[in-house]
Amino acid sequence: MKVLVIGSGGREHALVWKISQSPEVKKIYCAPGNGGIGEIAELVPVGAEQIERLADFAERENVDLTVVGPELPLTLGIVDLFRERGLKIFGPDREAAKLEGSKVFAKELLEECDVPTASFAIFAEAAPAKRYLFAQPVPCVIKAEGLAAGKGVQICATRQEAERAIDDILVDKVFGAAGERVVIEEFLRGEELSFMAITDGDHILPLASSQDHKRVFDGDRGPNTGGMGAYSPAPVLTPALHQRVLREILEPVLQGLNKRGIRYSGVLYAGLMITDEGPKVLEFNARFGDPECQPLMMRLKSDLVALFQATIEGKLDRAQVEWKEEYSVCVVLCANGYPGPYEKGKEIRGLERLKDWERGYVFHAGTSKSQGRFLTSGGRVLGVTALGRDVEQAVREVYRGVAQIHWEGMHYRKDIAYRAMIRDGA
Repeated sequence: MKVLVIGSGGREHALVWKISQSPEVKKIYCAPGNGGIGEIAELVPVGAEQIERLADFAERENVDLTVVGPELPLTLGIVDLFRERGLKIFGPDREAAKLEGSKVFAKELLEECDVPTASFAIFAEAAPAKRYLFAQPVPCVIKAEGLAAGKGVQICATRQEAERAIDDILVDKVFGAAGERVVIEEFLRGEELSFMAITDGDHILPLASSQDHKRVFDGDRGPNTGGMGAYSPAPVLTPALHQRVLREILEPVLQGLNKRGIRYSGVLYAGLMITDEGPKVLEFNARFGDPECQPLMMRLKSDLVALFQATIEGKLDRAQVEWKEEYSVCVVLCANGYPGPYEKGKEIRGLERLKDWERGYVFHAGTSKSQGRFLTSGGRVLGVTALGRDVEQAVREVYRGVAQIHWEGMHYRKDIAYRAMIRDGA
């Protein structure tokens, strides 16, 4: 079969890499892809947001299955368009993708379904938002309503910071249309957890647990990013907590969507805070996390394509998923300046030393290839990912891989998976 993967980041490289291992797959396309993906798939020069052109390509090339990586094409309705044309595609439709595309939609659904989350208020104008803020404790969380490339959430330690964040979003429109409204939330304390599952709208198949690191500097300091690293499994998710998340969060949300006439099919990703009172929802995503996808794909033993097909056909109750017992850790290597303005075009050296790495793989996120050389082309450039029998060995192995790579201005965190190491007594 022919498979088209849409997107250009580390998540998409991990998906292409895993899909290529399926005996059912003879040809993989990736639109638009990146330098590393081009080593194992044919790149298609069409942007992820150009959904009509993508559908035309899938029809012309008789693509059997399309897999959507990023959130933007989902919120633009790529799944609806492909289905109208009789094309098989994995991912939620436009209405279901509002769970990620609109934080207001998500918070109102959580409230309706009585799912535990932070207390919140929604505003379209700065003045009433600031009046509400005056009576709220700090720190607090200010969120732009729509998609902002992982940068629309600000944790504000003071009211002055919160007022600036409100002005940025509602007055200065730094996030454009994504900032039509703001959500002001209670700040939750605890440990974050990424809980991903695949669902066909009726059945839920939980994936292995994972955790990512959002802040740019060691010790969880500095501004939020799209993710500086991740690991799987996450020791914070005990069997009892796993059942609570399914019972108290995912199942009620799926039922709530069904009551609204929305059938959710695809990856359902709950970003959770594990508080003293139990799990509470921070946000939802309508796709695999990035970089959480990279360690998950390293640990997945099952055929990913078979899971996608079972989801599309509504037969997920017949599917089973197997995982390697090992730990996997991903360290994201970034360009100088990220998550602000960053440098591009730097030559990446050392990748050839990891070409036959038995215990790991280097997933490309922001790279291009020119005259046989890999160059940086994004803020998050590479996701170095490794396996180990325990978290300590996986961490040692991944940083051994990181040490082989260099470019001018390369930045990365040196404490990825530290929470897991503490819990494991490493």
